[in-house]
Amino acid sequence: MTDQPPHPSADHGHVPVMVQQMIDLLGPALPVGGAGSDSSPVLVDATLGAGGHAELALRTYPHVTVIGIDRDESALAIARARLADFGDRISFHHARFDELPEVVAAGGHTRIDAALFDLGVSSMQLDRPDRGFAYAVDAPLDMRMDPSGTLTAADILNTYSHGELARVLHEYGEERFAGKIASAVLREREREPFTNSARLVALLYETIPAATRRTGGHPAKRTFQALRIEVNSELAALSEALPAALDLVRVGGRVAVMSYQSLEDKIVKREFAVRTASRTPPGLPVELPGSGPEFALITRGAVRPDDDELHTNPRSAPVRVRVIERIEEKG
Repeated sequence: MTDQPPHPSADHGHVPVMVQQMIDLLGPALPVGGAGSDSSPVLVDATLGAGGHAELALRTYPHVTVIGIDRDESALAIARARLADFGDRISFHHARFDELPEVVAAGGHTRIDAALFDLGVSSMQLDRPDRGFAYAVDAPLDMRMDPSGTLTAADILNTYSHGELARVLHEYGEERFAGKIASAVLREREREPFTNSARLVALLYETIPAATRRTGGHPAKRTFQALRIEVNSELAALSEALPAALDLVRVGGRVAVMSYQSLEDKIVKREFAVRTASRTPPGLPVELPGSGPEFALITRGAVRPDDDELHTNPRSAPVRVRVIERIEEKG
């Protein structure tokens, strides 16, 4: 390992979560020689953002190349500037992470050594009021991670039926009062379409019972999460991208996922459970040759941020980290 700063700078508007721990967890998958004797190890940063994790990986492992993917053009612009000194050791791709196989193939790779998914909304997006992710400030109801997308949070509020809206709030926000909120939204949008977040937040304060508001956190948190997930198809994209990354990783390669809410974490846990299960038919007394698990868990349960991380970066509090390693070739 080369000398490096203890933590990538926050000068780029984003403090990466658990950055040193993540690079250390992926390190054993990044040996000299990589996926082939004539190639460098390949790390796919499927959620590049401002490039904090990628920067430390490039500094720590000077033989590694990084494929950086992000759906947010503004984040990619920041990462390009931040990582310009690394030249062709990193490539930048404007894409959703469920397009990972196409991006990897376009770079001429058939296998990868590691992949990192840092899910959810970034500090850069939360801190820009015009993006509409934060309920603490009045802003347009946008919430698109890729501003070139067509669906916005306002579109959902103003066009979805009662049943559709209640489903989104219940499934993606785990909101107990989904039906009641949907009814209030439909009633209010008849008077005037929703455009800004302050009006929605006020409606949620009026609709959610006072007892729940006192004990359940900010009343807008679950609704804003649900709208953001629906706008960006986040769970569907994760359900496609994670199996694709696991299929691409070589023996000895690792995939790390950082989840920030239970719905993401359930998808990761379920996929990891499938990949670490024996393929021997149930009931047989011994493992059939070639039917052992393809993967092994590196983290037992979810790794959480320590006190130092929480002090440095309070937004890391919800994160759950899970890492898996391929131990056998498929088939």
